[in-house]
Amino acid sequence: MMRVTIAGVFFYLQASEVESKMSNVKPETITTESVRIGRRNYPVKQVGALVTRQDPRDFSTGEIVRALTQLGFTCQPKAVAAPTPAPEPAPLADLDSSLTSDWGSSAPVIPPVLPAPAPSPAPRDLPSASSGFLDPSNQPQAQSQPPVV
Repeated sequence: MMRVTIAGVFFYLQASEVESKMSNVKPETITTESVRIGRRNYPVKQVGALVTRQDPRDFSTGEIVRALTQLGFTCQPKAVAAPTPAPEPAPLADLDSSLTSDWGSSAPVIPPVLPAPAPSPAPRDLPSASSGFLDPSNQPQAQSQPPVV
């Protein structure tokens, strides 16, 4: 029997106990780390949830991997999917023949020429400082009202 800490809680676990709890359980789809128990691979979170009866969000996969490794189980890292190869580009000879069959000739396709945009209107004349617009002495004065009694 081994004492392990998972999510801040102490558990006393035995390898035989873990094997018996997982013996009649169908493994879920493995997307992260996995552990080999008997002849099956299980997701680490599934084993941790069944053995500790805790919500899988309460503990990390690292805690369960550490505990199961101490009990003698073989844990495997997340399986990395092989990258799918990029499709081969079509040979240039095939592209030329496809253009010929689609357009009827092998002449290059020239995009249409678009008309030039219309000229923008002339800018409006803005008042200048000499016109008195910016001169503070030209600004209308507010008339003062006599006090109301």
